[in-house]
Amino acid sequence: MNAKLAPKILLAFIVAAYVAIGTLYAVYTPSWQVPDEPAHYNYVRALTEGGGLPAMETGDYDQEYLETLTAKRFPPELSIDSVTYEDHQPPLYYLLATPIYALGGGALLPLRLLSVALGAALLVVAFEAVRAVFPARPAVALAAAAFIAFIPQHAAMTAGVNNDTLAELIVAGTLWALVVYLKGGRDRPWHVGLLLAAALLTKGLIYVVVPLAVLAAAVRWRREGRTWRWAAGQLAWMLVPALLLSAPWFVRNGLTYGWPDLTGQMRHDLVVEGQMRPLEYVALEGWGGYWERAFTFTFQSFWGQFGWMGVVLPAYIYRGLALFSLLLLGGFLWWLFDRRRPRVTSHQRLSLILLLASGILTFSMFAWYNTKFLQHQGRYLFPALVPIGTAAALGLNQLAGLLPRRARAWALLFGGMALFAVYCLFRYVVPSLS
Repeated sequence: MNAKLAPKILLAFIVAAYVAIGTLYAVYTPSWQVPDEPAHYNYVRALTEGGGLPAMETGDYDQEYLETLTAKRFPPELSIDSVTYEDHQPPLYYLLATPIYALGGGALLPLRLLSVALGAALLVVAFEAVRAVFPARPAVALAAAAFIAFIPQHAAMTAGVNNDTLAELIVAGTLWALVVYLKGGRDRPWHVGLLLAAALLTKGLIYVVVPLAVLAAAVRWRREGRTWRWAAGQLAWMLVPALLLSAPWFVRNGLTYGWPDLTGQMRHDLVVEGQMRPLEYVALEGWGGYWERAFTFTFQSFWGQFGWMGVVLPAYIYRGLALFSLLLLGGFLWWLFDRRRPRVTSHQRLSLILLLASGILTFSMFAWYNTKFLQHQGRYLFPALVPIGTAAALGLNQLAGLLPRRARAWALLFGGMALFAVYCLFRYVVPSLS
């Protein structure tokens, strides 16, 4: 097989396997049994049916009614029309979804399949982002893409109606662009500005890409000994398009919600009364109970805790996943401190620092959100899947070096992850939520 063509063929197999699994989740997961799916659906419906951009209002969130819906598994006699607490979200995903809604007559499945398509694009972009860091090691990029593809919780979330997958795709695209930008040679990074604009118009959790772009410009300024004028020009090429394209959205929010609520988040926090607050949980369970829940829920729901966090896998599966996670971490640390491995280049080191910063900022956003609401859901860490997948791939590659047939080990591992994702769907998701 042609050495240049082989990685692309293998990537095509990974993407095809993901699309098959994602489609199974989209078809067989009962309606509305992906977190927040009814609220995202209603946003799309409001746009398509001529209501314009919705605004977050008192009454959009009813904790008691939502608990009734989830407890009774969304029976058809209980309407979801009043579940509209995502109305503060930026509009890009919903604008992309409106023609799908219109062509499909409001059917849920076509909208879910849009998310699956975005998930497939995410895998390709994640592969290219990692390969830009390790151009001579396509196996690392393939392993990162496969790791992202076959996390059961990620497959479940990318098969629902939400803006999460588009957000992850934009983050991955921005990281790819910034890794290439760090190589130098391109002094008009307007394409980064377009990606930043897309991020600002998609989801607040991914606004971390803005400081990442500033960091990349600062790194090049320092490394190349450029002038302050050059640095200001780089930031202008990145930030001016982003601000100009997103300004109408923020101005609209200011007029709708009042200053300084330019994102609508302050209105959201006022409307969603009834959500458990961290200090309320601490008062009930103490700090020990809080931290135990924080770690347990975050870990479980990163790998697989389905529905509205109500479908929990058996404890022995989570123990196995914990062991797998520790092996990945150990392998990565081994690679990081292994003096016998080939030395990374300056560009690779700076790119890895950029990926690390992306992971840290995403986790910081997750931690900040949990100071307001009790939301220990691992899916909020998925915007950092490119750095997480890169670390996992490096760790797996280091460990696979101990085996006599590395390629077979890769195939067995990721084949097993793919089958596990399908097993979770038909063994736990469908029986528990139907």
